[in-house]
Amino acid sequence: MNALSPYIYSDRWMRQIFSSQAASDGGVVRRQVRDVERLIGRSVFEAELRRRGFRAVENAGRYVIFCNSEPLRLEE
Repeated sequence: MNALSPYIYSDRWMRQIFSSQAASDGGVVRRQVRDVERLIGRSVFEAELRRRGFRAVENAGRYVIFCNSEPLRLEE
């Protein structure tokens, strides 16, 4: 398990997520829910997703962030 530095700034952390190669390519990025809540808060995270037109799902303590505006289909 990788521990995040307690000195990372929330704006820098969010920029790192959305400037990753996967995000830039319209792919998928995963982050721990606890890290999102600790570093930026759920409401800020959700607002940023809406601003960018992205979607995310939460499962097993992780967010799966879809860095595009394509429709989602859940297979059950």
